Amino acid sequence: MRSLYDCSAKSFTQPSAKEIAARVAERRFGFWLDIESPDDHDYELLAKDFGFHPLTIEDIRHQNQRPKFEEFGKYEFMVLFSSDWHDGQMGVREHHLFLGDKFLVSVHHEPEPAFKQVVERLAEGGADESGLDLVTYLVLSALVDQVFDVLQQIDDDADAVQDRALTRATPDTLSGITNLRHDVAVLRRNLSAERDMFQRLLTHALQHHDQETTLYYRDVYDHLVRQYEQADSIRDLLSGAMDIYLSTVSNRLNETMRALTAIASLFLPLSFLTGFFGMNFGFLVSHIGGAEAFGLGLGLMTASIGIQLALFRRRGWI
Repeated sequence: MRSLYDCSAKSFTQPSAKEIAARVAERRFGFWLDIESPDDHDYELLAKDFGFHPLTIEDIRHQNQRPKFEEFGKYEFMVLFSSDWHDGQMGVREHHLFLGDKFLVSVHHEPEPAFKQVVERLAEGGADESGLDLVTYLVLSALVDQVFDVLQQIDDDADAVQDRALTRATPDTLSGITNLRHDVAVLRRNLSAERDMFQRLLTHALQHHDQETTLYYRDVYDHLVRQYEQADSIRDLLSGAMDIYLSTVSNRLNETMRALTAIASLFLPLSFLTGFFGMNFGFLVSHIGGAEAFGLGLGLMTASIGIQLALFRRRGWI
């Protein structure tokens, strides 16, 4: 599906590949072209009509790229990631953008909810006379700013899982911590590369004395720095939650072992007494009998238990 925003007419259309090719041939630029779920016609449009490098087309086809920024003379190629949180899971989507002086082309294989906000903003007449820079900023900012919501959700879940680790450490708690740490690791990996990429974009814009573009890139770069710092903070929080979980499990194991040791210690003298007086020696068989001997045996057992309980309590074991 193709959607084209004309910065001069300030309107959206859904042209065919031939209409876009004709517009490119006539050099009627000043637009943002968004391609969702590209097909062979779109790849041909990008390669032949726009003249984009085959390596960039290959990146779009196969995806699984890392965030990067490459210069190709008359345009730049950028790989950027967006993310959202849905049904307790983080989703990551890969975007490929071609940035030219008079056009912006974005390509992605999955629907991008963030672009709805951009469309609404532009429909309100947010773009000025030379609005391509603003449109580019809105697109980049929309993709980047989604991470704030994801980080906030992960932060809330990290607080909740830390509380669960304190009260009752279960395998589900460990699974929750592990999943959140994986999500944060993915975000940090992307944010780190994107932060470096926009730092390079800032330098590139300054070298070309493009002050307006520099302001836009600097704003996006600031958001990326904040997100990276927040991801670092959440990673530390989850590491603390993991330490709390391990400490809770260890303490619970120690309590269980102490209780089992106390029970085993109580039965140790009882086993000795019953074993000793239960031996079939002739002397014991002929001299132990009657109610007095039975009472003496029970008394010795009770006394041994009482002495052990008093000793355990004195030492703080029970």
